[in-house]
Amino acid sequence: MIGILLLTHAGLGQQFIDTARLIGLNSEDSLLALSIDPGQPPELLREQVAKSIKSVSRGNGVLILTDLFGGTPTNLSLSFLEDGKVEVVTGLNLPMIIKAVNSRKDSDLRTLAKLAAEAGKENIYLAGEFLRQRLSRRNAGEK
Repeated sequence: MIGILLLTHAGLGQQFIDTARLIGLNSEDSLLALSIDPGQPPELLREQVAKSIKSVSRGNGVLILTDLFGGTPTNLSLSFLEDGKVEVVTGLNLPMIIKAVNSRKDSDLRTLAKLAAEAGKENIYLAGEFLRQRLSRRNAGEK
């Protein structure tokens, strides 16, 4: 199984895990959140990330999901990129986590990273526009 590490600012990752579990995600194993405090020394941050990667690793790689491209968690995680061992996806959202957790037993690391990124993108909507299009189709007799 692929390990998943949510590397975020200010406890956001743990909130995502708690919310995912609240709506029915069933995963206690190899899923961990680590909150980064940019005020900490870089060597301490790297050590924390390395320990967290080791903690979730089960030999099939680790997917790191971060909250913001260009932010400290992402920049820090990029130094751990290793083909077949560590992948990083940024722009964390709930659909991304759910897809990653539900697909990690049946995917290799690179495929899982792509699936997570696609799920994250595919579940972003401009709600008003989406509803107007559905209403318009319904009024036109489409389903």
